[in-house]
Amino acid sequence: MRRIFFGEKQVPDNVYYGVQTLRGKENFHITGIPMSKEPYFVKAFGYVKKAAAMANRDLGAIDAKVANAIIAACDRVIAGEMNDQFVTDFIQGGAGTSTNMNANEVIANLAIENLGHKKGEYQYVNPNDHVNFGQSTNDVYPTAFRLVLLLRLKSYIDALRRLQEAFFTKGKEFDKVLKMGRTHLQDAVPMSLGQEFHGWGTATGEEVQRIAEVCDVLKEINLGATAIGTTVTAAPGYPELATKYLSELTDITFTVASDLIEATSDAGAYVLLSGVLKHTSAKLTKICNDIRLLASGPRCGLNEINLPQMQPGSSIMPGKVNPVIPEVVNQTGFLVIGLDLTVTLAASAGQLQ
Repeated sequence: MRRIFFGEKQVPDNVYYGVQTLRGKENFHITGIPMSKEPYFVKAFGYVKKAAAMANRDLGAIDAKVANAIIAACDRVIAGEMNDQFVTDFIQGGAGTSTNMNANEVIANLAIENLGHKKGEYQYVNPNDHVNFGQSTNDVYPTAFRLVLLLRLKSYIDALRRLQEAFFTKGKEFDKVLKMGRTHLQDAVPMSLGQEFHGWGTATGEEVQRIAEVCDVLKEINLGATAIGTTVTAAPGYPELATKYLSELTDITFTVASDLIEATSDAGAYVLLSGVLKHTSAKLTKICNDIRLLASGPRCGLNEINLPQMQPGSSIMPGKVNPVIPEVVNQTGFLVIGLDLTVTLAASAGQLQ
């Protein structure tokens, strides 16, 4: 039995989360996908909580012994050792409070054990009073979210660059292959197949630049803003120091937003990023449709290029092979394009602070 604000609740002895996490898990079983399925998010929370503990220690806001135990606990979260303890659903009410408390409780109980005590003995390390000191879900969650987006976008940018280079390589390989250019699906004027592939490479490269520009916007954070941007409960100098430590820990140069009240209530950066991802998806969908047309046939279609045969394409027509990779890229693109509307609506739906 563990006692915390809002009453008592039975929590299994073998878990590191606590009552608030359990309430969130019970209240929001929407998608069936726990936060543990997004390990970058867990890692990001570990980084943010570690930076906060380091800043609060240096500012004398929490005892150094407690802060160091919290820091050691955060290192285990960052290392991925505690992923299975992050059990709250992807969709939840409360702007992410359940997930923030999930992180606070896991880190607190790890820190308590580090100090030689038993899980749940919050008089030694409290999830709210120590791990969450000078913080709010409203600054911790978006900071962690921006960090996880930057971590995710790195691999996405790398993949787009590899795709661009692959198109350029094929462009050189097919430079002397003459084909017909088409407008309105009708014969227009001649071109080389290499020119077509090179154009796809250029289009892909432009997206890399757009995403890199959005990444710079995501590096402006509101850590230290606390509940509404007034820094209430945070020690003087905390926003700047916590942001400095977060930058050093992640090797990403974060900056404190110039207006923390605006930064706490504004979600425009997510709309901007989603719009760029939609833009990329529209381009990739167009390229995939071109590839499918050029590979159509083999007897009664254009049949100008041959795609790798990945799997049988029919349960009834022997020998039929479908362009399954361009098709699945299209499906993914359609999902991104649809989710852009979801992001837009969510970003516009905040009220007041």
